Parts: sequence; C-alpha cells; structure tokens
Amino acid sequence: MSTPPSEPSLDAFEERLRRLPLRERKKLRTRRAIQDHALRLFAEQGYDATTVEQISAAAEISPSTFFRYFPTKEDVVIEDEYDPVLAEVFRAQPPELSPIEALRATLRDVFPIVYERESAALFARTRMMVEVPALRARMFDSMRTGTLTVINGFVAERSGRDPADPEVQAFSWAVLGVLQAAMYSWLDSGGELDLPGLVDRNLAFLAAGLPL
Repeated sequence: MSTPPSEPSLDAFEERLRRLPLRERKKLRTRRAIQDHALRLFAEQGYDATTVEQISAAAEISPSTFFRYFPTKEDVVIEDEYDPVLAEVFRAQPPELSPIEALRATLRDVFPIVYERESAALFARTRMMVEVPALRARMFDSMRTGTLTVINGFVAERSGRDPADPEVQAFSWAVLGVLQAAMYSWLDSGGELDLPGLVDRNLAFLAAGLPL
C-alpha cells in the first residue's frame, strides 16, 4: 500500500523558492510583479485595450525590460514561474516511481499550494486564455514549445530516453490532454470544483491506462 501524501505546506513551498539561486529568485519576483500589474490592468480596461507600455509604466520598468521577461503581451497571461520548483520536486521523487507516478506525485505536492496561493488569479488568467482569440492561439503554441518541452524533459530524464523519442512525445501529449480536460471542467464549474483534485484524478486515470 502506498503512503498517502503529506499535506502541502506553504512554508515548505517558500523554502523551495528560497533555495533557488539568487539570480533566479530575483527574476521570479520581477516576473510576478509585471504579471500582477498586467492582470490588474486587464481586469480594469480589458485585454485588448491594455498596452505593453501601460503595463511597463505600472510595473516601473521599460518596455524593453518587459520583453526580456515576456516575449509577447500574450505571454504575460500564459506563462508562470513554477517550472524551477516543479523540476526540483520531480527530481526528488523516489527512483522506483514510473514517469507518470513521479509526475503525479510532483503535481500533488506543488499544485495544491499554487492553487491556495492564487486561485482567483489562476481562474482569471485561464478564462482569458479561453475567451480571447489571440490568447487561445498563443496558448496552443505555448503548450507545444513550453509545457510539452518541460514534460518531455521530465519524462526523458526519468525513463532514460531522448526527449524526441516518439513514445515520449506521445506520452507528453497524453498528459497535456488530461490536464486540459481538468482545466475545462474547472472553468465550466465557474471555479467551484477543486482543480488540484481534478488534475490528480485525471492523471490517475491516465496511469491506469484510461480504462472505460
């Protein structure tokens, strides 16, 4: 029988952030400040009516600095800063766990804390990604070039395969599929359902071979 996961701790999460290199921590703080100002302006003015110049002025940075952190205006909604923490937690999983088990344990450890910290902002960002055409298109590109790459790296590292291996790629797309299913269920509920629980349930279903 597997040992049930311990309750996630915000203090433990903050400690993981503090263990990141100073340069990385500074970058994360700047990214978060830019994103916070952007989301506030989007809520006040609408996404299309808000410019990069307005976001930069609110964050007290130059537009060129904005683009060092976010390649496009769309990315300020789509991207987040949790990949370094996810990578650390994933690599700390017991070696006997399969890739899907290690990924599920990682998200079970990290995602409830992320959700507790910023569920309202996460819902606002996700709803914008679905409702704004430019964001929908960028979200798909980001999945291919960002999220898929991260999952590929995790799975390849754990399985000893190349990230370009077709089976690694297929596995990663399957993971993305069940994550997307959880996200849309959550959105359709108006944010009432427990998103971390949906994610864990869907990953467990994938790990079981999607039995119907």
